[in-house]
Amino acid sequence: MPPSSAARRWLDPRLATSVLVGVILAALMLPPLVMLVQGSLAATNDAGQATGWTLRHFTDLVTAHRAGQTLWNSIVFSAGSTLLSLLVGGVLAWLVERTNAPLRVLAWLATIISLGTPYILHVVAWLFLLGPVGPFNDLYRALGGSGNLIHVQSMAGMVLIEGFLWSPLVFLLLGSTFRAANADMEEAARTSGASVLQTVWRISIRLAMPAILALALFVFIRAIGAFEVPALVGIPSRIYVLTTAVYDSMTTMPPDLGYASAFAVVMVVIVSVLLHFYSRLSSSAEKYHSVTGKGYRPRPFDLGAWRWAAGALIVLNFVVVLVLPLVALLWMSLQAFPRGFSLAGLRALSLDNYRAVVTAPNYFDLAINSLGVAAGAASVIMLLAAFAGWIAGRRGPGGRTLDQLAMLSLVFPGIVLGVAVMEVYLRVPLPIYGTLWIIGIAYVIRFMPFGMRYVYAGVLQLHNELEEAAGVSGAGYLTILRRIVAPLLTPAMVAGWLFIFLIANKELAIAVLLASPGAQVAAVAVFDLWVNGQGGELAAFGLLWTVLMTAVAFLFFAQSRRGGTDIYGN
Repeated sequence: MPPSSAARRWLDPRLATSVLVGVILAALMLPPLVMLVQGSLAATNDAGQATGWTLRHFTDLVTAHRAGQTLWNSIVFSAGSTLLSLLVGGVLAWLVERTNAPLRVLAWLATIISLGTPYILHVVAWLFLLGPVGPFNDLYRALGGSGNLIHVQSMAGMVLIEGFLWSPLVFLLLGSTFRAANADMEEAARTSGASVLQTVWRISIRLAMPAILALALFVFIRAIGAFEVPALVGIPSRIYVLTTAVYDSMTTMPPDLGYASAFAVVMVVIVSVLLHFYSRLSSSAEKYHSVTGKGYRPRPFDLGAWRWAAGALIVLNFVVVLVLPLVALLWMSLQAFPRGFSLAGLRALSLDNYRAVVTAPNYFDLAINSLGVAAGAASVIMLLAAFAGWIAGRRGPGGRTLDQLAMLSLVFPGIVLGVAVMEVYLRVPLPIYGTLWIIGIAYVIRFMPFGMRYVYAGVLQLHNELEEAAGVSGAGYLTILRRIVAPLLTPAMVAGWLFIFLIANKELAIAVLLASPGAQVAAVAVFDLWVNGQGGELAAFGLLWTVLMTAVAFLFFAQSRRGGTDIYGN
Protein backbone atom coordinates (compact mmCIF):
# COMPACT_ATOMS: atom_id res chain seq x y z
CA MET A 1 0.00 0.00 0.00
CA PRO A 2 1.49 3.39 -0.98
CA PRO A 3 2.30 5.76 1.87
CA SER A 4 -0.16 8.52 2.78
CA SER A 5 0.49 12.17 1.96
CA ALA A 6 1.51 12.84 5.57
CA ALA A 7 3.93 9.92 5.48
CA ARG A 8 5.39 11.15 2.18
CA ARG A 9 6.07 14.53 3.73
CA TRP A 10 7.92 12.92 6.63
CA LEU A 11 9.86 10.66 4.26
CA ASP A 12 10.79 13.53 1.92
CA PRO A 13 14.63 13.71 1.89
CA ARG A 14 14.40 17.52 1.68
CA LEU A 15 12.89 17.68 5.17
CA ALA A 16 16.24 17.69 6.99
CA THR A 17 17.53 20.52 4.78
CA SER A 18 14.29 22.45 5.31
CA VAL A 19 14.58 22.11 9.10
CA LEU A 20 18.25 23.14 9.12
CA VAL A 21 17.68 26.20 6.91
CA GLY A 22 14.54 27.06 8.88
CA VAL A 23 16.44 27.01 12.17
CA ILE A 24 19.15 29.30 10.74
CA LEU A 25 16.58 31.73 9.33
CA ALA A 26 14.61 31.74 12.57
CA ALA A 27 17.79 32.41 14.57
CA LEU A 28 18.54 35.38 12.30
CA MET A 29 15.09 36.88 11.80
CA LEU A 30 13.11 36.35 15.01
CA PRO A 31 15.42 37.66 17.80
CA PRO A 32 15.49 41.27 16.51
CA LEU A 33 11.69 41.44 16.48
CA VAL A 34 11.41 39.83 19.93
CA MET A 35 14.08 42.07 21.44
CA LEU A 36 12.53 45.16 19.90
CA VAL A 37 9.13 44.47 21.45
CA GLN A 38 10.72 43.47 24.74
CA GLY A 39 12.85 46.62 24.82
CA SER A 40 9.81 48.82 24.20
CA LEU A 41 7.99 47.27 27.19
CA ALA A 42 10.89 46.84 29.62
CA ALA A 43 11.15 49.04 32.71
CA THR A 44 14.75 49.75 33.73
CA ASN A 45 16.51 51.34 36.68
CA ASP A 46 19.23 54.00 36.56
CA ALA A 47 21.85 51.32 35.90
CA GLY A 48 19.97 50.10 32.82
CA GLN A 49 18.86 46.82 34.45
CA ALA A 50 15.38 45.47 33.72
CA THR A 51 12.98 45.76 36.66
CA GLY A 52 9.68 44.73 35.09
CA TRP A 53 7.26 45.74 32.36
CA THR A 54 5.82 49.12 31.53
CA LEU A 55 3.95 51.09 28.87
CA ARG A 56 5.79 54.26 29.85
CA HIS A 57 7.88 54.34 26.66
CA PHE A 58 4.75 54.35 24.51
CA THR A 59 3.15 56.95 26.80
CA ASP A 60 6.24 59.14 26.42
CA LEU A 61 5.97 58.65 22.68
CA VAL A 62 2.38 59.89 22.59
CA THR A 63 2.97 62.82 24.96
CA ALA A 64 6.26 63.94 23.41
CA HIS A 65 5.92 67.50 22.18
CA ARG A 66 7.04 66.67 18.64
CA ALA A 67 5.61 63.14 18.21
CA GLY A 68 2.59 64.26 16.18
CA GLN A 69 4.67 66.64 14.09
CA THR A 70 7.24 63.89 13.47
CA LEU A 71 4.58 61.52 12.18
CA TRP A 72 3.08 64.23 9.99
CA ASN A 73 6.51 65.14 8.63
CA SER A 74 7.10 61.48 7.72
CA ILE A 75 3.79 61.29 5.85
CA VAL A 76 4.37 64.54 3.94
CA PHE A 77 7.98 63.63 3.12
CA SER A 78 7.11 60.10 1.95
CA ALA A 79 4.03 61.10 -0.04
CA GLY A 80 5.73 64.05 -1.72
CA SER A 81 8.85 62.14 -2.73
CA THR A 82 6.71 59.21 -3.95
CA LEU A 83 4.65 61.46 -6.22
CA LEU A 84 7.74 63.20 -7.61
CA SER A 85 9.60 59.94 -8.29
CA LEU A 86 6.54 58.42 -9.97
CA LEU A 87 6.14 61.48 -12.17
CA VAL A 88 9.82 61.64 -13.22
CA GLY A 89 10.50 57.91 -13.42
CA GLY A 90 7.09 56.99 -14.85
CA VAL A 91 7.22 59.50 -17.70
CA LEU A 92 10.77 58.43 -18.50
CA ALA A 93 9.82 54.72 -18.45
CA TRP A 94 6.93 55.26 -20.87
CA LEU A 95 9.05 57.33 -23.25
CA VAL A 96 11.87 54.78 -23.29
CA GLU A 97 9.81 51.58 -23.45
CA ARG A 98 6.70 52.58 -25.42
CA THR A 99 7.79 55.28 -27.87
CA ASN A 100 10.29 55.98 -30.64
CA ALA A 101 11.92 58.83 -28.70
CA PRO A 102 15.64 59.31 -29.51
CA LEU A 103 18.58 59.11 -27.06
CA ARG A 104 16.91 56.45 -24.90
CA VAL A 105 20.29 55.00 -23.99
CA LEU A 106 20.90 58.06 -21.79
CA ALA A 107 18.07 56.94 -19.49
CA TRP A 108 19.72 53.55 -18.99
CA LEU A 109 23.16 55.11 -18.51
CA ALA A 110 21.83 57.47 -15.83
CA THR A 111 20.08 54.58 -14.07
CA ILE A 112 23.09 52.26 -14.05
CA ILE A 113 25.48 54.90 -12.71
CA SER A 114 22.90 56.04 -10.15
CA LEU A 115 22.60 52.47 -8.92
CA GLY A 116 26.37 52.42 -8.33
CA THR A 117 26.42 55.79 -6.52
CA PRO A 118 25.77 55.75 -2.75
CA TYR A 119 22.64 57.66 -1.79
CA ILE A 120 24.57 59.84 0.62
CA LEU A 121 26.72 61.17 -2.23
CA HIS A 122 23.61 62.19 -4.17
CA VAL A 123 22.36 64.02 -1.09
CA VAL A 124 25.67 65.81 -0.57
CA ALA A 125 25.79 66.84 -4.22
CA TRP A 126 22.28 68.31 -4.12
CA LEU A 127 22.98 70.09 -0.85
CA PHE A 128 25.84 71.83 -2.63
CA LEU A 129 23.90 72.54 -5.84
CA LEU A 130 20.86 73.98 -4.05
CA GLY A 131 22.72 75.45 -1.07
CA PRO A 132 23.72 79.04 -0.36
CA VAL A 133 26.97 78.81 -2.41
CA GLY A 134 25.46 76.62 -5.12
CA PRO A 135 25.04 77.69 -8.74
CA PHE A 136 21.27 78.20 -8.60
CA ASN A 137 21.35 80.66 -5.72
CA ASP A 138 24.50 82.27 -7.17
CA LEU A 139 22.71 82.83 -10.47
CA TYR A 140 19.69 84.28 -8.65
CA ARG A 141 21.87 86.81 -6.84
CA ALA A 142 23.78 87.62 -10.04
CA LEU A 143 20.44 88.52 -11.66
CA GLY A 144 19.72 91.04 -8.91
CA GLY A 145 18.04 88.94 -6.28
CA SER A 146 18.88 89.12 -2.60
CA GLY A 147 19.42 86.26 -0.20
CA ASN A 148 18.70 82.73 -1.43
CA LEU A 149 16.02 81.74 -3.92
CA ILE A 150 16.15 78.07 -2.84
CA HIS A 151 16.20 76.96 0.80
CA VAL A 152 17.28 73.36 0.42
CA GLN A 153 17.20 72.48 4.12
CA SER A 154 13.43 72.46 4.23
CA MET A 155 10.64 69.96 3.70
CA ALA A 156 10.47 70.96 0.03
CA GLY A 157 14.20 70.34 -0.31
CA MET A 158 13.87 66.93 1.35
CA VAL A 159 11.04 65.93 -0.97
CA LEU A 160 12.91 67.14 -4.06
CA ILE A 161 16.12 65.25 -3.28
CA GLU A 162 14.39 62.03 -2.19
CA GLY A 163 12.20 62.12 -5.28
CA PHE A 164 15.27 62.36 -7.52
CA LEU A 165 16.89 59.50 -5.59
CA TRP A 166 13.98 57.14 -6.24
CA SER A 167 13.20 58.08 -9.85
CA PRO A 168 15.79 55.66 -11.37
CA LEU A 169 14.24 52.73 -9.49
CA VAL A 170 10.75 53.78 -10.58
CA PHE A 171 12.04 53.94 -14.15
CA LEU A 172 13.36 50.38 -13.90
CA LEU A 173 10.27 48.83 -12.35
CA LEU A 174 7.66 50.68 -14.41
CA GLY A 175 9.79 50.12 -17.51
CA SER A 176 9.25 46.37 -17.23
CA THR A 177 5.49 46.99 -16.99
CA PHE A 178 5.32 49.25 -20.04
CA ARG A 179 7.66 46.94 -21.96
CA ALA A 180 5.21 44.03 -21.58
CA ALA A 181 2.13 46.05 -22.59
CA ASN A 182 0.29 45.16 -25.78
CA ALA A 183 0.36 48.04 -28.26
CA ASP A 184 -2.91 47.06 -30.01
CA MET A 185 -5.12 49.10 -27.67
CA GLU A 186 -2.96 52.20 -27.99
CA GLU A 187 -2.93 51.90 -31.77
CA ALA A 188 -6.70 51.42 -31.82
CA ALA A 189 -7.14 54.60 -29.76
CA ARG A 190 -4.89 56.58 -32.09
CA THR A 191 -6.72 55.23 -35.15
CA SER A 192 -10.00 56.36 -33.58
CA GLY A 193 -8.72 59.94 -33.36
CA ALA A 194 -7.39 60.10 -29.79
CA SER A 195 -4.47 62.44 -29.20
CA VAL A 196 -1.19 61.27 -27.70
CA LEU A 197 -2.09 62.61 -24.26
CA GLN A 198 -5.58 61.07 -24.40
CA THR A 199 -4.11 57.70 -25.39
CA VAL A 200 -1.55 57.79 -22.61
CA TRP A 201 -4.10 58.80 -19.96
CA ARG A 202 -7.00 56.56 -21.01
CA ILE A 203 -5.10 53.49 -22.22
CA SER A 204 -1.44 53.26 -21.16
CA ILE A 205 -1.83 54.51 -17.59
CA ARG A 206 -5.14 52.69 -17.00
CA LEU A 207 -3.63 49.35 -18.02
CA ALA A 208 -0.58 49.95 -15.84
CA MET A 209 -2.58 51.31 -12.88
CA PRO A 210 -2.24 48.26 -10.57
CA ALA A 211 1.53 48.23 -11.11
CA ILE A 212 1.70 52.01 -10.60
CA LEU A 213 -0.30 51.87 -7.36
CA ALA A 214 1.72 48.93 -6.05
CA LEU A 215 4.97 50.70 -6.91
CA ALA A 216 3.72 53.93 -5.31
CA LEU A 217 3.01 52.07 -2.08
CA PHE A 218 6.39 50.34 -2.26
CA VAL A 219 8.25 53.67 -2.71
CA PHE A 220 6.17 55.21 0.08
CA ILE A 221 7.20 52.35 2.39
CA ARG A 222 10.85 52.78 1.50
CA ALA A 223 10.62 56.56 1.96
CA ILE A 224 9.11 56.06 5.43
CA GLY A 225 12.31 54.18 6.28
CA ALA A 226 14.70 56.54 4.46
CA PHE A 227 17.57 57.94 6.52
CA GLU A 228 20.12 59.74 4.33
CA VAL A 229 17.95 62.70 3.24
CA PRO A 230 16.21 63.20 6.62
CA ALA A 231 19.58 63.05 8.44
CA LEU A 232 21.60 65.35 6.18
CA VAL A 233 18.85 67.74 5.12
CA GLY A 234 16.27 67.56 7.90
CA ILE A 235 18.24 67.35 11.16
CA PRO A 236 20.22 70.62 10.67
CA SER A 237 16.91 72.47 10.25
CA ARG A 238 15.23 70.39 13.02
CA ILE A 239 12.74 68.76 10.65
CA TYR A 240 12.42 65.31 12.22
CA VAL A 241 10.79 62.24 10.70
CA LEU A 242 10.36 58.81 12.27
CA THR A 243 13.81 57.53 11.28
CA THR A 244 15.69 60.56 12.54
CA ALA A 245 13.64 60.56 15.76
CA VAL A 246 14.84 56.99 16.39
CA TYR A 247 18.42 57.98 15.52
CA ASP A 248 18.24 61.04 17.78
CA SER A 249 17.05 58.98 20.76
CA MET A 250 19.90 56.50 20.17
CA THR A 251 22.64 59.12 19.88
CA THR A 252 21.71 61.25 22.91
CA MET A 253 23.71 60.65 26.08
CA PRO A 254 22.75 58.32 27.63
CA PRO A 255 20.89 56.54 24.80
CA ASP A 256 17.20 55.99 25.51
CA LEU A 257 16.79 52.40 24.29
CA GLY A 258 13.24 52.06 25.57
CA TYR A 259 12.00 55.19 23.82
CA ALA A 260 13.85 54.26 20.63
CA SER A 261 12.39 50.74 20.75
CA ALA A 262 8.86 52.12 21.18
CA PHE A 263 9.36 54.43 18.21
CA ALA A 264 10.75 51.48 16.24
CA VAL A 265 7.78 49.24 17.10
CA VAL A 266 5.41 51.93 15.85
CA MET A 267 7.36 52.07 12.60
CA VAL A 268 7.23 48.27 12.24
CA VAL A 269 3.45 48.32 12.69
CA ILE A 270 3.02 51.09 10.13
CA VAL A 271 5.23 49.32 7.57
CA SER A 272 3.51 45.97 8.21
CA VAL A 273 0.09 47.48 7.46
CA LEU A 274 1.43 49.15 4.32
CA LEU A 275 3.05 45.88 3.17
CA HIS A 276 -0.30 44.12 3.59
CA PHE A 277 -1.94 46.56 1.20
CA TYR A 278 1.06 46.35 -1.12
CA SER A 279 0.61 42.58 -1.38
CA ARG A 280 -3.09 43.00 -2.16
CA LEU A 281 -2.35 45.56 -4.88
CA SER A 282 0.35 43.37 -6.41
CA SER A 283 -1.96 40.36 -6.52
CA SER A 284 -4.63 42.30 -8.47
CA ALA A 285 -2.29 43.09 -11.37
CA GLU A 286 -3.43 39.98 -13.30
CA LYS A 287 -6.85 41.58 -13.88
CA TYR A 288 -5.18 44.10 -16.20
CA HIS A 289 -3.04 41.75 -18.30
CA SER A 290 -3.11 42.77 -21.95
CA VAL A 291 -0.64 40.23 -23.36
CA THR A 292 -2.27 37.04 -24.61
CA GLY A 293 -1.24 34.21 -26.87
CA LYS A 294 -2.82 35.83 -29.94
CA GLY A 295 0.16 37.09 -31.93
CA TYR A 296 1.44 39.58 -29.39
CA ARG A 297 4.49 41.65 -30.31
CA PRO A 298 5.62 44.90 -28.67
CA ARG A 299 5.65 47.94 -30.97
CA PRO A 300 6.86 51.46 -30.20
CA PHE A 301 4.38 54.30 -30.08
CA ASP A 302 5.05 56.77 -32.92
CA LEU A 303 5.21 60.26 -31.38
CA GLY A 304 5.46 61.98 -34.74
CA ALA A 305 6.41 65.65 -34.36
CA TRP A 306 6.70 65.21 -30.55
CA ARG A 307 9.55 62.73 -30.92
CA TRP A 308 12.34 65.26 -30.35
CA ALA A 309 10.50 66.91 -27.48
CA ALA A 310 10.47 63.50 -25.82
CA GLY A 311 14.20 63.19 -26.50
CA ALA A 312 14.73 66.57 -24.84
CA LEU A 313 12.97 65.28 -21.70
CA ILE A 314 15.28 62.26 -21.64
CA VAL A 315 18.32 64.55 -21.94
CA LEU A 316 16.94 66.79 -19.18
CA ASN A 317 16.52 63.79 -16.89
CA PHE A 318 20.07 62.67 -17.71
CA VAL A 319 21.44 66.08 -16.78
CA VAL A 320 19.40 66.45 -13.57
CA VAL A 321 19.73 62.90 -12.21
CA LEU A 322 23.33 62.23 -13.22
CA VAL A 323 25.37 65.08 -14.74
CA LEU A 324 24.65 67.83 -12.19
CA PRO A 325 25.38 65.69 -9.10
CA LEU A 326 28.58 64.30 -10.62
CA VAL A 327 29.78 67.76 -11.70
CA ALA A 328 29.06 69.07 -8.20
CA LEU A 329 31.02 66.23 -6.58
CA LEU A 330 33.91 66.71 -9.01
CA TRP A 331 34.06 70.45 -8.25
CA MET A 332 33.96 69.83 -4.50
CA SER A 333 36.72 67.24 -4.79
CA LEU A 334 39.04 69.72 -6.55
CA GLN A 335 38.60 72.55 -4.03
CA ALA A 336 40.52 73.07 -0.79
CA PHE A 337 37.38 74.43 0.90
CA PRO A 338 33.68 74.71 -0.05
CA ARG A 339 33.04 77.43 -2.63
CA GLY A 340 30.66 78.00 -5.49
CA PHE A 341 31.45 77.79 -9.20
CA SER A 342 33.65 80.79 -10.06
CA LEU A 343 36.75 81.85 -11.96
CA ALA A 344 38.65 82.07 -8.68
CA GLY A 345 37.64 78.47 -8.00
CA LEU A 346 38.89 77.41 -11.45
CA ARG A 347 42.30 78.92 -10.70
CA ALA A 348 42.40 77.07 -7.36
CA LEU A 349 41.69 73.59 -8.71
CA SER A 350 43.83 71.01 -6.93
CA LEU A 351 44.25 67.24 -6.65
CA ASP A 352 45.18 67.47 -2.97
CA ASN A 353 41.99 65.75 -1.83
CA TYR A 354 42.64 62.80 -4.14
CA ARG A 355 46.24 62.58 -2.91
CA ALA A 356 44.96 62.53 0.66
CA VAL A 357 42.52 59.73 -0.13
CA VAL A 358 45.02 57.61 -2.05
CA THR A 359 47.88 58.00 0.44
CA ALA A 360 45.92 57.73 3.70
CA PRO A 361 45.76 54.07 4.81
CA ASN A 362 42.38 54.48 6.53
CA TYR A 363 40.57 54.95 3.21
CA PHE A 364 42.03 51.71 1.88
CA ASP A 365 40.93 49.95 5.08
CA LEU A 366 37.43 51.40 4.68
CA ALA A 367 37.20 50.07 1.13
CA ILE A 368 38.37 46.60 2.20
CA ASN A 369 35.91 46.60 5.12
CA SER A 370 32.99 47.60 2.91
CA LEU A 371 33.78 45.18 0.12
CA GLY A 372 34.41 42.32 2.55
CA VAL A 373 31.22 42.83 4.58
CA ALA A 374 29.04 43.28 1.49
CA ALA A 375 30.56 40.27 -0.30
CA GLY A 376 30.26 38.10 2.80
CA ALA A 377 26.65 39.09 3.41
CA ALA A 378 25.71 38.54 -0.25
CA SER A 379 27.34 35.09 -0.24
CA VAL A 380 25.59 33.95 2.94
CA ILE A 381 22.25 35.25 1.70
CA MET A 382 22.46 33.52 -1.67
CA LEU A 383 23.61 30.24 -0.06
CA LEU A 384 20.64 30.17 2.32
CA ALA A 385 18.28 31.43 -0.38
CA ALA A 386 19.41 28.69 -2.79
CA PHE A 387 18.02 25.99 -0.48
CA ALA A 388 15.07 27.96 0.89
CA GLY A 389 13.99 29.30 -2.50
CA TRP A 390 14.23 25.90 -4.18
CA ILE A 391 12.20 24.15 -1.45
CA ALA A 392 9.61 26.96 -1.41
CA GLY A 393 9.40 27.12 -5.21
CA ARG A 394 8.90 23.35 -5.44
CA ARG A 395 6.42 23.42 -2.52
CA GLY A 396 8.59 21.08 -0.51
CA PRO A 397 8.24 20.39 3.22
CA GLY A 398 8.16 23.63 5.17
CA GLY A 399 8.53 25.71 2.01
CA ARG A 400 5.87 28.25 2.99
CA THR A 401 7.44 28.72 6.43
CA LEU A 402 10.88 29.23 4.89
CA ASP A 403 9.47 31.85 2.54
CA GLN A 404 7.78 33.74 5.38
CA LEU A 405 10.90 33.65 7.57
CA ALA A 406 13.09 34.90 4.72
CA MET A 407 10.72 37.80 4.00
CA LEU A 408 10.21 38.82 7.64
CA SER A 409 12.78 41.63 7.64
CA LEU A 410 10.74 43.60 5.09
CA VAL A 411 8.82 45.03 8.06
CA PHE A 412 12.03 46.59 9.43
CA PRO A 413 13.11 50.01 8.16
CA GLY A 414 16.92 50.17 8.16
CA ILE A 415 17.30 52.35 11.25
CA VAL A 416 14.82 50.16 13.15
CA LEU A 417 16.70 46.99 12.26
CA GLY A 418 19.89 48.66 13.47
CA VAL A 419 18.28 49.30 16.87
CA ALA A 420 16.90 45.74 17.04
CA VAL A 421 20.21 44.07 16.13
CA MET A 422 22.02 46.30 18.63
CA GLU A 423 19.67 45.18 21.41
CA VAL A 424 20.10 41.50 20.48
CA TYR A 425 23.90 41.51 20.48
CA LEU A 426 24.20 43.68 23.57
CA ARG A 427 22.48 40.84 25.44
CA VAL A 428 23.78 37.76 23.62
CA PRO A 429 27.12 36.52 25.04
CA LEU A 430 28.98 36.87 21.75
CA PRO A 431 31.80 39.46 21.59
CA ILE A 432 30.86 40.87 18.19
CA TYR A 433 29.27 44.20 19.13
CA GLY A 434 31.39 47.02 17.69
CA THR A 435 32.95 44.72 15.08
CA LEU A 436 32.31 44.20 11.37
CA TRP A 437 30.62 40.89 12.19
CA ILE A 438 27.54 42.59 13.62
CA ILE A 439 27.23 44.80 10.54
CA GLY A 440 27.50 41.71 8.32
CA ILE A 441 24.81 39.87 10.30
CA ALA A 442 22.52 42.91 10.08
CA TYR A 443 23.07 43.04 6.31
CA VAL A 444 22.15 39.35 6.01
CA ILE A 445 18.90 39.99 7.88
CA ARG A 446 18.15 43.19 5.99
CA PHE A 447 18.71 41.89 2.46
CA MET A 448 17.58 38.26 2.80
CA PRO A 449 14.21 39.02 1.09
CA PHE A 450 16.01 40.15 -2.08
CA GLY A 451 18.04 36.95 -2.30
CA MET A 452 14.91 34.88 -1.71
CA ARG A 453 13.01 36.68 -4.48
CA TYR A 454 15.81 36.16 -6.99
CA VAL A 455 16.09 32.43 -6.32
CA TYR A 456 12.34 31.86 -6.01
CA ALA A 457 11.69 33.63 -9.33
CA GLY A 458 14.49 31.62 -10.93
CA VAL A 459 13.04 28.32 -9.66
CA LEU A 460 9.59 29.17 -11.03
CA GLN A 461 11.13 29.63 -14.48
CA LEU A 462 12.54 26.07 -14.42
CA HIS A 463 10.28 23.15 -15.27
CA ASN A 464 10.78 20.31 -12.82
CA GLU A 465 10.87 17.60 -15.51
CA LEU A 466 14.69 17.55 -15.47
CA GLU A 467 14.68 17.01 -11.71
CA GLU A 468 12.07 14.26 -12.04
CA ALA A 469 14.10 12.53 -14.76
CA ALA A 470 17.23 12.64 -12.60
CA GLY A 471 15.27 11.25 -9.65
CA VAL A 472 13.93 8.37 -11.74
CA SER A 473 17.52 7.66 -12.81
CA GLY A 474 18.51 7.24 -9.16
CA ALA A 475 20.04 10.63 -8.35
CA GLY A 476 19.62 11.86 -4.79
CA TYR A 477 18.16 15.28 -4.10
CA LEU A 478 21.55 16.80 -3.25
CA THR A 479 22.93 15.51 -6.54
CA ILE A 480 19.91 16.96 -8.35
CA LEU A 481 20.43 20.28 -6.61
CA ARG A 482 24.18 20.35 -7.37
CA ARG A 483 24.21 19.08 -10.96
CA ILE A 484 20.88 20.28 -12.38
CA VAL A 485 19.23 23.03 -10.31
CA ALA A 486 22.36 25.00 -9.35
CA PRO A 487 23.75 25.36 -12.91
CA LEU A 488 20.35 26.46 -14.24
CA LEU A 489 19.88 28.92 -11.39
CA THR A 490 23.37 30.40 -11.71
CA PRO A 491 22.37 33.48 -13.80
CA ALA A 492 19.63 34.47 -11.34
CA MET A 493 21.86 33.80 -8.33
CA VAL A 494 24.76 35.81 -9.76
CA ALA A 495 22.41 38.71 -10.52
CA GLY A 496 21.02 38.47 -6.97
CA TRP A 497 24.53 38.41 -5.48
CA LEU A 498 25.59 41.49 -7.46
CA PHE A 499 22.43 43.40 -6.53
CA ILE A 500 22.82 42.64 -2.81
CA PHE A 501 26.51 43.54 -3.01
CA LEU A 502 25.58 46.91 -4.52
CA ILE A 503 22.85 47.88 -2.06
CA ALA A 504 24.85 46.62 0.94
CA ASN A 505 27.66 49.00 -0.02
CA LYS A 506 25.13 51.86 -0.13
CA GLU A 507 23.47 51.05 3.22
CA LEU A 508 23.87 53.78 5.84
CA ALA A 509 20.95 53.53 8.26
CA ILE A 510 22.02 50.18 9.74
CA ALA A 511 25.77 50.78 9.67
CA VAL A 512 25.61 54.24 11.27
CA LEU A 513 24.25 52.69 14.49
CA LEU A 514 26.37 49.53 14.52
CA ALA A 515 29.75 50.85 13.35
CA SER A 516 32.51 51.69 15.81
CA PRO A 517 35.71 53.74 15.34
CA GLY A 518 37.62 50.53 14.67
CA ALA A 519 34.99 48.92 12.43
CA GLN A 520 33.59 51.30 9.84
CA VAL A 521 32.33 50.95 6.29
CA ALA A 522 32.44 53.45 3.44
CA ALA A 523 28.91 54.86 3.85
CA VAL A 524 29.50 55.67 7.53
CA ALA A 525 32.87 57.25 6.74
CA VAL A 526 31.26 59.51 4.13
CA PHE A 527 28.60 60.49 6.68
CA ASP A 528 31.28 61.34 9.27
CA LEU A 529 33.26 63.36 6.74
CA TRP A 530 30.18 65.45 6.00
CA VAL A 531 29.41 65.98 9.69
CA ASN A 532 33.05 67.03 10.24
CA GLY A 533 32.97 69.50 7.33
CA GLN A 534 35.50 67.62 5.17
CA GLY A 535 33.53 68.00 1.95
CA GLY A 536 36.56 67.87 -0.36
CA GLU A 537 37.88 64.53 0.85
CA LEU A 538 34.32 63.23 0.99
CA ALA A 539 33.76 64.06 -2.69
CA ALA A 540 37.13 62.64 -3.78
CA PHE A 541 36.64 59.37 -1.90
CA GLY A 542 33.00 59.19 -3.01
CA LEU A 543 33.83 59.60 -6.70
CA LEU A 544 36.51 56.93 -6.60
CA TRP A 545 34.09 54.63 -4.79
CA THR A 546 31.37 55.39 -7.34
CA VAL A 547 33.64 54.36 -10.23
CA LEU A 548 34.17 50.96 -8.58
CA MET A 549 30.48 50.45 -7.76
CA THR A 550 29.39 51.56 -11.23
CA ALA A 551 31.54 48.82 -12.74
CA VAL A 552 29.69 46.33 -10.51
CA ALA A 553 26.37 47.91 -11.56
CA PHE A 554 27.17 47.30 -15.24
CA LEU A 555 27.94 43.67 -14.41
CA PHE A 556 24.62 43.42 -12.57
CA PHE A 557 22.63 44.75 -15.51
CA ALA A 558 24.41 42.46 -17.95
CA GLN A 559 23.76 39.45 -15.72
CA SER A 560 20.13 40.45 -15.15
CA ARG A 561 19.54 40.58 -18.90
CA ARG A 562 21.16 37.18 -19.28
CA GLY A 563 19.19 35.70 -16.41
CA GLY A 564 15.89 37.20 -17.52
CA THR A 565 15.27 38.94 -14.19
CA ASP A 566 14.64 42.54 -13.24
CA ILE A 567 15.98 44.45 -10.26
CA TYR A 568 13.82 42.45 -7.85
CA GLY A 569 14.15 39.11 -9.51
CA ASN A 570 10.81 39.18 -11.29
